[in-house]
Amino acid sequence: MVTTLSPTPRTATARRRPTPWLTQRRRRQLAGLALVSPALLVVGIFFLIPLVMTFWMSLHDWPLLGEHRWVGLDNYTRALHDRNWLDSVMFTLKYTVFITPLLFVSGLALAVLVNRPGRPARVFQTVFFLPVVIGFAAAAYLWLYLAQPGIGPLSDLSVHAGLGTRESNWFSTSAGALVVVVLMVVWKVTGMQMILLLSGLQAIPAEITEAARIDGAGPWKSFVHIVLPLLRPTLALVLVFSVAGSLLAFDQFFIMTAGGPSNSTITAVYQIYRTSFINFDLGYGAALSAQLMIVLGAVSAVQMLLLRKTDFS
Repeated sequence: MVTTLSPTPRTATARRRPTPWLTQRRRRQLAGLALVSPALLVVGIFFLIPLVMTFWMSLHDWPLLGEHRWVGLDNYTRALHDRNWLDSVMFTLKYTVFITPLLFVSGLALAVLVNRPGRPARVFQTVFFLPVVIGFAAAAYLWLYLAQPGIGPLSDLSVHAGLGTRESNWFSTSAGALVVVVLMVVWKVTGMQMILLLSGLQAIPAEITEAARIDGAGPWKSFVHIVLPLLRPTLALVLVFSVAGSLLAFDQFFIMTAGGPSNSTITAVYQIYRTSFINFDLGYGAALSAQLMIVLGAVSAVQMLLLRKTDFS
């Protein structure tokens, strides 16, 4: 009699081998976490914690010295009836509406102008970008000197344009002070707008514009119906940066106008600075900061939504 030996069945332990805890995928995840942990730590310490602290302070009467007292939403209610705060917000909105189109048009014009091959275009890109590397404080002091009555070249410019005499003070009126500040900001920031828009223009394939030219589209139609729609993500980025920077304007007005004349050029951030670090009303200043942050987030969200739905064609 022949006995047939059947194969030994695999046991459950043999079929299910224990998976090592540190698999290759897990190692990659831990390595990525280790690489970004310094950035996360910096964001947590210098952004998230101060953000939470700001909202917490805004719910208190928080003097510089002494005990803080819980007041709930009283600081927010107070802001709605504070004439100084409302005036500063209105001036900030007026400044933003005035300067944003100037920055956008000038940046787009320079980007189109230097969007050419060759060394001359690169030279002009560098020249137009040079003011960006100057700090806002240095640029503000420079233009403050340029606008000095009887000394700066803006006095001669006003004489030739028939806008006044050589001794005219640009900062004696709110309109004149605003014009000088806007000129400084346009000179300082347009180069950055140009670089961002230029990167968007250079990302557009040349075959698309060439095909439009062959189909009979002129330069204007090609720009409006082809280039602008393809620039939509870059346009959104540039406009969000421009509006956010304008709503947070502080340095140029603090240095060049000091809020004058007659407190007519005080921006929202300037008013927060005065409330928190001159009047030492830290709780109310935190509430103003929280309100400005909410407005800034809402405006940026609306911008992104509108640009996403805009049809340039």
